[in-house]
Amino acid sequence: MTQTQAPRPLNRAVLLGVLGVVYGDIGTSPLYAMRAAALHFSDNGLERWEILGLLSLIFWSLILVVTVKYVLFVMRADNRGEGGILALTALAQRTMTTANGRFAVGAIGVAGACLFFGDGVITPAISVLSAVEGLKIISPGFEEVVLPISVVVLLILFFVQYRGTHSMGVVFGPVCAVWFSVIGLLGLIEIAQAPEILGALSPHFAVQFCITYKFAAFIALGSVVLAVTGAEALYADMGHFGARPIRIAWIAFVLPCLALNYFGQGALLLSNPASIENPFFLLAPEWARLPLVILATAATIIASQAMISGAYSIARQCVQLGWLPRLEVRHTSETEEGQIYLPQINFALLVGVLVLVGAFRTSDNLAAAYGIAVTGTFICTSILATLVFRRTFGWSWPLVLAVFVPLCALDAAFFISNVLKIPDGGWVPLVLGALLFTMMTTWKRGRDLLFARFRQDSLPLKSFLARLPQSKSIIRVPGIAVFMTGQADYVPNALLHNLKHNKVLHERVLFVTVINEDVPEAVVRREVAELAPGIHRVMLHYGFQESPNIPRELETLREEGVDFEAMQASYFLGRETLVAAVVPKMPRWRQWVFSVLSRNAVPATEFFRIPSDRVVELGVRVAI
Repeated sequence: MTQTQAPRPLNRAVLLGVLGVVYGDIGTSPLYAMRAAALHFSDNGLERWEILGLLSLIFWSLILVVTVKYVLFVMRADNRGEGGILALTALAQRTMTTANGRFAVGAIGVAGACLFFGDGVITPAISVLSAVEGLKIISPGFEEVVLPISVVVLLILFFVQYRGTHSMGVVFGPVCAVWFSVIGLLGLIEIAQAPEILGALSPHFAVQFCITYKFAAFIALGSVVLAVTGAEALYADMGHFGARPIRIAWIAFVLPCLALNYFGQGALLLSNPASIENPFFLLAPEWARLPLVILATAATIIASQAMISGAYSIARQCVQLGWLPRLEVRHTSETEEGQIYLPQINFALLVGVLVLVGAFRTSDNLAAAYGIAVTGTFICTSILATLVFRRTFGWSWPLVLAVFVPLCALDAAFFISNVLKIPDGGWVPLVLGALLFTMMTTWKRGRDLLFARFRQDSLPLKSFLARLPQSKSIIRVPGIAVFMTGQADYVPNALLHNLKHNKVLHERVLFVTVINEDVPEAVVRREVAELAPGIHRVMLHYGFQESPNIPRELETLREEGVDFEAMQASYFLGRETLVAAVVPKMPRWRQWVFSVLSRNAVPATEFFRIPSDRVVELGVRVAI
């Protein structure tokens, strides 16, 4: 079993935080999901059984995908209290006994993460557009300003990211609580006028709909899945709140409010088929539509913020796990480790969102691009969860197959139905995901080849230390030399080059190796060993949710009996210049990609927070 954190106290503040962070995305799905699904069958008017069938599909998707798959099963697979696709990947990799098996599992997790980034680009675009489009219901004259207003809202959202989410987070929860209460109440009022809509609670309407329409019903699943976008957030945000508050908020409040609103939209379509124009905003009386547009815009900003923050977190995890080059990570809170801002990711998301808004222009057009990223991540999660429940939790194969085969089949049905929308925009997240996957696997492969080359060309540390006392040409000089090395058992190239050119070795030498572990936070931060008089090896452990700070950790070495003075320390780093080997281990184009990534990676001094005025960089040519 995995190691879990102790249960966290459950109070109103925690539940409000869950509403504001976890459920922002899925909570704004009623803005477009029902309409997108119904539009497939609205050419000749919607009949009663069609509305009931679509509504039943949406309701049972919420039950099976969110409640059964995530709430009941997947959320059990926590990595020391942390959730998310990469945390699940780390759990699954531990069960693999071969390098190829670990790489295959890692590739599945990275594919899910890449699709998550695609989702992160589409979510702000479709959410904000769908909210602002409510202005067209108030007056058709607003149609021309929907796009400019949406762009302005998105620009403001991304430009304030550098300030951190703490100040905005104070109002996230209460706004989402009001949002869910309002949409639930609007749905309840409409249900009271057409209670026969509650018949859609029976799954036989969904089955009848699928049998009658066959392939057309399969196509409709591509829009039905929009109702469960954001389900992955339940699992991804476990580390922030714990599983219990997320489960309670879903079952006791979020699910009922969402169901009431969807059923209310269905009741409105029964009584007024013309409301297909925008069944969500037409639920509200005319006097309440402008306030509802404002509330919806606030809710979509919160949903977008949650996705943007999630993209920062996933990107940092990819860096720590070795799938991305070093990125600039700015901490926006002095007390919360998870409050981070990544400028490169923020800029890339902003550009992607603005391009999508300008190209697709309406939420209906974007709906075609949305589902495929979500369903692809669903499939990756289901595959990894199957491995974890079988190998880590020890479930029998019959039990694992009985639980996860139907869930995987449902995910596959949603995904394939969205594949049919590739010509209409579904290609966007696929192309983006493929580019990211290629980039990340190239970086991983390149780094593995680089380390293998280092091991091949470097001198074993034991041999160097054995020869050191007999060497008469090496002069020991005052001071502290810190050599950063990724290979703890080999002499850093920076040290060899320093000896070759300067013929000196400092009186005190630290070999510092940063080890990134497949856990959220490292249990043991440092390991210190004395290798020779005045020479120590320091192993610093970091989890994938942590950011390294080398000088701060080295200052704590006094607790280990190592005399470390920050002002006397010089940091020696090697800067690799990559060249093609006589027999290249990677295709030329991948070598070029790896070189570009290497050149644009954040310098080690900045990433490890090393003072730039205390760094000595020594270049080395490496052929791969």
